[in-house]
Amino acid sequence: MRDDYIKEALKTISDPNVLINVVSRRVKQLRRGNRPLVESLEKLSPEDTALREVIEGKISHELAA
Repeated sequence: MRDDYIKEALKTISDPNVLINVVSRRVKQLRRGNRPLVESLEKLSPEDTALREVIEGKISHELAA
């Protein structure tokens, strides 16, 4: 995973534990064949793709009350 993507994603989801859960769930979906929600000129790993989706606001999270 790219450090710059992690730092940017933490601006959107400030809790590192929540970020890890959101990214890991999305990585599983991408590995199962779901299409990425972001386009990239370079070949990104599923982890980096998930982080880019968080950064660009394509995926979000809700905390249960």
